[in-house]
Amino acid sequence: MTLDRTDIGAVIDAMYASISGPAGPRDWALSAQAFHPDSRQARTGVDAQGRPWIKIMDQSAYQADVEPFFAANSFYEVETARRVDVFGNMAHVWSVYEARTHPDDAEPERRGINSIQLYRDDEGRWSILNMIWDNERPGLTVPPL
Repeated sequence: MTLDRTDIGAVIDAMYASISGPAGPRDWALSAQAFHPDSRQARTGVDAQGRPWIKIMDQSAYQADVEPFFAANSFYEVETARRVDVFGNMAHVWSVYEARTHPDDAEPERRGINSIQLYRDDEGRWSILNMIWDNERPGLTVPPL
């Protein structure tokens, strides 16, 4: 897949496409096109006592972290809403997602928000520099964008 990195929406769509699919390998080459080489991804949540935690990963650490899950499980993350703010060569995207084990599942396995920062280079190409996400849980519901 050729990615039009001059389009923020195409970069976000590629990020979702690279991790979604039936059990098996993911499109890490597409992911590498969407993410800046120095990017970071941060998964957040709360532990059993309700204390916040975070796991911060570069691209290779993220890939190593999720590959065993993707090898054994179908996973489809679908964007349901997006808000984009651009200022100069930076952009922020709020992206609401639903995760399913099959694209036709009536109810999502989980919902949450990806907070994504992008950088535009000297050739007008956008890439994801930072991404942090959290899932809905009791007491935390995705607000309308």
